Amino acid sequence: MNRGKGPSQRQLRVGEELRHALSQVLQREGFRDPDLSGVILTVTEVRPSPDLRNATVFVSPLGGGNMKAILAGLNRASRFMRGEVAKRVHLKYMPEFSFKADTSFDEFAKIDAALRDPVVAHDIHGDEDEDGREDPENDAPDAADAADR
Repeated sequence: MNRGKGPSQRQLRVGEELRHALSQVLQREGFRDPDLSGVILTVTEVRPSPDLRNATVFVSPLGGGNMKAILAGLNRASRFMRGEVAKRVHLKYMPEFSFKADTSFDEFAKIDAALRDPVVAHDIHGDEDEDGREDPENDAPDAADAADR
């Protein structure tokens, strides 16, 4: 069993094949669903289950959009997409797709903003100057320190 470990090599390989095929389907096929018309999506990751019968597809719309409506449209069109992907990827069983919003870009933006915060930047860099060297002024003992000795 694969409990407590990451995905198997086969899961990763199948997930990447499914991601490429789904990207092609989303790019080339026209959808009659009003929630999907004119929407450009990026398939960022596909995570198949260990038995490869189900797959979670993480998507993010380029240029924003109503993510709830887009996900509802994708889940309505999932059976059509499953059939189109089956034409491109040959597996014994084609997984059922469930679509979710990819929030990794939002998490990256939060982490980036936190690292750019002046208080955090000061903690990270400490007393280093622009060259990455310690500031010599802070290394010299203060007159108050010398008087205490």
